[in-house]
Amino acid sequence: MTIVAFLGCGVAANVMAQESTPAVPAADSAQVDSSAAAPAPAVIEEAETVVEEEVSMHKALKTKFIEGDAMWMAPVAFCLIFGLAICIERIIYLNLATINSKKLINKIDEAWGKGGVEAAIDVCRNTRGPIASIFYQGLSRHSEGVDVVEKTVASYGSVQLGLLEKNISWISLFIALAPMFGFMGTVVGMIQAFDRIQQAGDISATIVAGGIKVALLTTVFGLIVAIILQLFYNYILSRIEALVSDMEDSSISLLDVVVKYSK
Repeated sequence: MTIVAFLGCGVAANVMAQESTPAVPAADSAQVDSSAAAPAPAVIEEAETVVEEEVSMHKALKTKFIEGDAMWMAPVAFCLIFGLAICIERIIYLNLATINSKKLINKIDEAWGKGGVEAAIDVCRNTRGPIASIFYQGLSRHSEGVDVVEKTVASYGSVQLGLLEKNISWISLFIALAPMFGFMGTVVGMIQAFDRIQQAGDISATIVAGGIKVALLTTVFGLIVAIILQLFYNYILSRIEALVSDMEDSSISLLDVVVKYSK
């Protein structure tokens, strides 16, 4: 929306500028057209500089990743790939599990008033998400009393909570493993650097540069992967907490509806 707004403002400003441009004689207009046809050298140099910077940044990241020791960079890359795959799967699942619980409660209340508890159960059966599943299990035990419905809702709520938290322990594992592999590469790189010093019998920058470079690269990429996965992990936890809070509030509202029609 922001991009569309900027583009719209730019088009409007361009149209206003064209409308406010004064008339130019024919002789002068030819000179203006010839000068406008050739772009300014400064603009061309700036555009080429931006392209070169973008390409060089991409190449720099690719080169630095390749220059790191493959023995330690590959596990870091695997942690990033599998961690992001689990994060994306969890985010999609949580988005599909999110519904308007108040609207569902109103539908259940309305259906129960018109067609009894079976109509309310049909509403839960035709609605996706963990809240509807909890309501379905609770209303299915309606004939056994309000206390049984409450216990069923609480028990099945724990089951749905486990489904919401499925596989997120793997994300925390990858968050811990990525910097560990990076630090391991750091230790190995420093050992290699000292081995070269021992073999050469002299401390020289060219001798230790390779080992120290590998050490720093593995550490940097391991920390970057951990930071990225940590952001996704915290976002997923916040979504789960919001869903659990909504489940608890909705369960109380469902019990109120059950008590209402049990009298």
